[in-house]
Amino acid sequence: VGLRFARQIAGELGEAGYTIISGLARGIDTSAHEGALATGTAAVLGGGVDHIYPRQNEHLYRKMAAHGALISESPLGYRATARDFPRRNRIISGLSLGVVVIEAAERSGTLITARYALEQNREVMAAPGSPLDPRTKGCNRLIRQGAALIENTDDIIDVLESRMSARFEEGPNSYHHPDIDWAEIDRQMEAARDSLLALCSPTPTIRDEIIRQSGLSVPVANAALLELELAGRIFVEVDGRVSLA
Repeated sequence: VGLRFARQIAGELGEAGYTIISGLARGIDTSAHEGALATGTAAVLGGGVDHIYPRQNEHLYRKMAAHGALISESPLGYRATARDFPRRNRIISGLSLGVVVIEAAERSGTLITARYALEQNREVMAAPGSPLDPRTKGCNRLIRQGAALIENTDDIIDVLESRMSARFEEGPNSYHHPDIDWAEIDRQMEAARDSLLALCSPTPTIRDEIIRQSGLSVPVANAALLELELAGRIFVEVDGRVSLA
């Protein structure tokens, strides 16, 4: 549902004249870029613009190189590490009028982008989800703490247009910043990485099985596995199996 929603609103926002900026990551990022390919989309990369990551998105990378934009502050040839992605996220939010958060768990790395957006005085919006769905707990929390609730493209456009109109009337510091405990989120992500690392071995193991044994939500586990892969702690095979590096 989240992937379909991201693709739909990206396409409709593109048709309305907006440019979609994201990070070329698996999942929501990929769907957003795909939805906006026909109208214009840009990816901010953690590594150099000549380094394709993840490799599964090579086809999308090449389409965006030809018809969109690839952006990075890293030099050519640089391979991203885990610490580069929060830095990348600040560029995504800084280039944006607003950030839309879709299917973010309580410990999702997407919340880092939301934090940067608030610090940069950008609009933060989130798509709500069921209180029983762990994939949307981060979104619901942002909404509870002041982010704009969006259910369709018109909601996003209304927020952005209202924001731009009020900008000159209310000054730059009128938006309420959600009070999010980022230190606690960092601690929880560290615990998730430790849990997943303990389940890995030198023998390649099916990714879904590791996630199942960890008891973590899929978005949190995927984010933690990505950080471990970028840090060189684990190796992900072409078929998706995971082993200790």
